[in-house]
Amino acid sequence: MRLGAVVIAVVLFGATKLPLEHQLDAAHRRLGLRAVEFNLDLREQIGQLGFIAALSGFRAIVADMLFIEAHAAWEQTDWARVLLLFREVTTLQPREVLFWDMAAWHMAWNASTAAVNDRSQPRETLRIKAQREYFALGKDFLERGIRNNPDRPQLYEALARLYRDKYRDHERASEWFAKAAAVPGAMSYDRRFAAYELSYCEGREQQAYERLRALYDEGEKERLPTLLKRLKFLEEQLNIPPDQRIPEVVR
Repeated sequence: MRLGAVVIAVVLFGATKLPLEHQLDAAHRRLGLRAVEFNLDLREQIGQLGFIAALSGFRAIVADMLFIEAHAAWEQTDWARVLLLFREVTTLQPREVLFWDMAAWHMAWNASTAAVNDRSQPRETLRIKAQREYFALGKDFLERGIRNNPDRPQLYEALARLYRDKYRDHERASEWFAKAAAVPGAMSYDRRFAAYELSYCEGREQQAYERLRALYDEGEKERLPTLLKRLKFLEEQLNIPPDQRIPEVVR
């Protein structure tokens, strides 16, 4: 009975906030953002407590509680529960970049490593299959996070790192570092990383050289060891005339 009374109280309190919630949702749509839709699909995704929270305007509080639960599930290496909780958290708070980033990190880095090293599964092919499934889950979190937060460079960068470190796909990594660099507030290194990754792509050497050389020509602040190393490599690959090459690196 007490639980029922609490639920009713929460819903009634939240009902007074619904007009404001709807106004905010409409504003989000006008800005091209994806607001939470109150429907049966949402009810199935986030469970009874989360659905009540969504209706009552307590999304942020419940999302924080579930985030803490997800951390505890991670410490117990309960990957299925980590996945479920982060799906609930990101559904309740789609504009919180940290939640998408952490969800992807747990899936594509932590769970995937546990899967490929799981000696209770004697077949290596199945361990690798499970690992790649976790990569895909991490990628899905980041792609959906970007759709909900197109104005935030952090998730573009996280997706670039996933392609670089997990898929070893330098071309896609370059593409996403470049997309991150184009978003206001991006880190200055995103442009360099986009060029670095392109320099590893067979058939894209000329384009990578032009990008790296343009960065080099901006001045000393861009002349970092990795940039110099990749430039020297490309000069050799492309047979750049000696008088057009950068000076030898003094060690």
